[in-house]
Amino acid sequence: MSVTVSEPHWRHVPVRLDVERWATRRPRRRVLVVVHTVIAGQRLLDAIRLLEGDVRVQVFFTQAPDVFSNGVAEFLGRLRGLVLPWSQAVQTDFDLGLAASHGSLHELQTPVIVLPHGAGHNKIASAARSGRPAAQRGVYGLSRQRLVRDGAVVPEVVVLAHQEELTRLGRECPEALPVAEVVGDPCFDRIAVSLPLKALYRDALGVRAGQRLVLVCSTWGPDSLLGQGWDLLERLVGELPRDEFRIAALLHPHVWNAHGHWQVRSWLAGLARAGLTLVSPHGDWTGALVAADYIVGDHGSVSLYGAMTGVPILMAGRPDADVDPGSPLAELMSFAPRLRGDRPLRPQLRRSSASWRSHRCERVAARITSEPGRFERRMRALLYRKLRLRAPTTRATTQPARLPLTVRYDEPGSVAAP
Repeated sequence: MSVTVSEPHWRHVPVRLDVERWATRRPRRRVLVVVHTVIAGQRLLDAIRLLEGDVRVQVFFTQAPDVFSNGVAEFLGRLRGLVLPWSQAVQTDFDLGLAASHGSLHELQTPVIVLPHGAGHNKIASAARSGRPAAQRGVYGLSRQRLVRDGAVVPEVVVLAHQEELTRLGRECPEALPVAEVVGDPCFDRIAVSLPLKALYRDALGVRAGQRLVLVCSTWGPDSLLGQGWDLLERLVGELPRDEFRIAALLHPHVWNAHGHWQVRSWLAGLARAGLTLVSPHGDWTGALVAADYIVGDHGSVSLYGAMTGVPILMAGRPDADVDPGSPLAELMSFAPRLRGDRPLRPQLRRSSASWRSHRCERVAARITSEPGRFERRMRALLYRKLRLRAPTTRATTQPARLPLTVRYDEPGSVAAP
């Protein structure tokens, strides 16, 4: 699919040949951060912050073509980084590139490290190229259709979170095995250090003493929880007593950016007035997950990360969504109870608490990463090895999640975001 990106003007300082004449400081290495989508950009922040404080490195950003490019320009604007138009980025040499998606990377003249933008690699997808029929279906991020172009592996490094993904990559694209590196998962590590702070995140979401928080998590697309209909969200708000339950909705950034922030807030305005808390896409979502007493999810990554929290997970959305049967998400979906829309919801929540077996979720959570607590150390080592620089002596440590933000509905008929 051809995607048109509205590009900024070409930048000259500090990428022109006579840069020493114009730039205040000429760095030794240049890194290009390739942002396809907002969710990819959010994941890349976990990597590039490992370069903070290093005056030897200049970081540039560019927006790559993608069908879900809505919101990327605003995301980059909030970062206030130096953004190069894609047409300039593909004609400029950098020492290293970072991406969390695959589209158009072959156009760059730069070695690129590609990270996953979710909890590992769980979804089955087809890769269609412009002017060609849809390619063979494969595991997104591991398939040959995503990784190989004109017979050559495109990424310099394929970052994986778990050793078992090497086996899956070997089945999907064995020629990419030499460039694969198991590094870990930043969201896993952030959730792990945030779990002891659950009370703080509950306060931020307005959960009162004695209330239980039901977090409804929807990925994007027609097979998602919201894609299958809004009835479940309406029933949760309508059936569960407000003095006992607080209902919060956490939506994938693609939902917000595909339909527009105003439209999503408008669609949910009535439910918000009835008690729904809507988690803002501009904040850190991991704290909202830690705060939950129940998670109602679908085949998105957030449901899989929910396995770390120890609380009951109930599945919604399409039961036969395209998920790799060998993935940890498929294992979670095999035993997590489905929330039935044709039965009262409160008894289903109660039964899930009584029957939940946390050891099964612990086994699933252990499949998210084989390097728990080590993403920052391993990712930093990878970055500096590829940049051919000695890493700074200061240690990077995983920080707890920031407090979640919520969408404000200040008065009937108006919508405001923080």
